[in-house]
Amino acid sequence: MNCAKNAPPPTKLILNLELQSRNTFGLEVLAERAYEITNSEQIPSLMQEITQNHWKWRVLGGGSNVILPPVLSGATLLMNIAGQKITRADSENTLLEVGAGMNWHELVQWTLENDLPGLENLALIPGTVGAAPIQNIGAYGVEIDQYIDHVKAYDTTSNQFVALTNAECEFAYRDSIFKKNPNRFVVTQVTFKLPKAWQARAHYADLAAIASISPTPQIIFKTVCSVRSNKLPDPKVIGNAGSFFQNPLVSANQYEALLAKFPKLVSYPDTGNQRKLAAGWLIDQCGLKGQRFGKVGIFEKQALVIVNHGRATAADILALAKIIQDKVKEQFGVTLEIEPNIL
Repeated sequence: MNCAKNAPPPTKLILNLELQSRNTFGLEVLAERAYEITNSEQIPSLMQEITQNHWKWRVLGGGSNVILPPVLSGATLLMNIAGQKITRADSENTLLEVGAGMNWHELVQWTLENDLPGLENLALIPGTVGAAPIQNIGAYGVEIDQYIDHVKAYDTTSNQFVALTNAECEFAYRDSIFKKNPNRFVVTQVTFKLPKAWQARAHYADLAAIASISPTPQIIFKTVCSVRSNKLPDPKVIGNAGSFFQNPLVSANQYEALLAKFPKLVSYPDTGNQRKLAAGWLIDQCGLKGQRFGKVGIFEKQALVIVNHGRATAADILALAKIIQDKVKEQFGVTLEIEPNIL
């Protein structure tokens, strides 16, 4: 991880690489030019080549939060920068620097094995560390921006490496400066700030069973893994990108009006004068859970998940997403936003 003292290792180029195994939807995708990035110092010269040839480009990590077209023209950067190390520890916090290509769940396991709790609520989220700040991943009452100190990235606008502080990352619900500017930054490292004074976060509904027993980080981790395994399909068994829609935010007035009409409405408090609605509940109430539409469908255990029943394309997935959005809008007057990135 950024350990090269002289010339960086040569960047491996693979022509016409099949990426079905590198996206969790299992879509059949061909990358015209795929470059394996194992060291951040490979990026400047590669970006120069991309610019000179006027290629389209994108970064692909674990492919867990993307919808890919049949052909990716231009250059696809396969983010494989690995490694993690503690860079500073004091009486209050531990700073942990992690390569963007590290598997996210493996990082969560590593932190608990090394007595660095804090990330346990985010266990079993598929994808890589580099994708975490882009999407500002979150689950069970925790969002990753709460633990990010800074993010290192290559800025293709200024053609230099930058270190963006937490504030400069402009984090919001499933959003960041990286997501707002998809062809500007290549995230290479993320530094986490893990507090020594750990507090259990078990207030979320699915963790209520353990909230009263003063759970340890390990208990929360195991519970989250169990809940996710029971509710969400394994991408190795059936293609999916996890939660397909964001939980919509509505004003307090709209929430009260909806609650009066739908007394069983599932929601969560949010910052300011807003309420976060459970997108899965909205979809379920439209009678869509478990329904199949040709090669795609809605998972029978969780209405928030669109699945690939085999040989589906990005067009198939987006067509079903439009059906879901239209039905929720018609019944509840609420707009659902797609969570995965559409390339």
